Amino acid sequence: MKSFLESKAMARVLRQSLAARNIDISHSECLELVARQFGLTDWNVLSARIETARAKMEPLPMPSGWFATSFTNPQRFRFGLDQSSPGSALIECIAERSLDLGNERFACMMQSIDADLYRGSRLCLTAQIRCEEAELGTIWMRIDGAERQPLRFDNMLTRPEGGPVSGTVGWTARSVVLDIPKEAASIHYGFLLRGHGRLWARGFRLERVADTVATTEIAAEMQDRRNLPQQPINLDFRPVVR
Repeated sequence: MKSFLESKAMARVLRQSLAARNIDISHSECLELVARQFGLTDWNVLSARIETARAKMEPLPMPSGWFATSFTNPQRFRFGLDQSSPGSALIECIAERSLDLGNERFACMMQSIDADLYRGSRLCLTAQIRCEEAELGTIWMRIDGAERQPLRFDNMLTRPEGGPVSGTVGWTARSVVLDIPKEAASIHYGFLLRGHGRLWARGFRLERVADTVATTEIAAEMQDRRNLPQQPINLDFRPVVR
């Protein structure tokens, strides 16, 4: 199935095919026929849809200090400064909703900084996010060691409340709080969109907070998996001896 972005080429092929059968119609008439193939009333409606789609395919300017992760496919998403909303950045899925994104269903804008100035501190990452018809949007932060192994992490996905946003939601504040251990080498943070839709972010802050502020990390679950027993236990279901 061809995309509607190929409409003009489809009209040319249609005209050539009809001419080979001694049927002579104009190019504009072929454009009208192609529009109807896509379920639209006329070429003007289809042309407007094409212009809108092409505008979405234009790359956005990236804000200084930010970059997209390597798994973010620019053929599926566009990302950068939203020039219609000063002070905010946008991640937008430009693929048609009928398309299964498969392994390319994530897009992320992020920063990475050295942990040297923050070791031994408790850091709070805050931002405001909003979304339109989005599958899921969130902020996240990860602390890595010298060998790039994750030491602390939170992407809000496990929270029963105050977690990711989805659907259409107005500006909403979110925060992540993590300890920066003495063996930390780097700090990474940003915001991501999963699936179709649009996600905006603004007002990022990274600040030290007091130890009385609770951390939000989900690394405790990872730690439980690392502290596994070295051999099977009680495979024959013996009762507990008291």
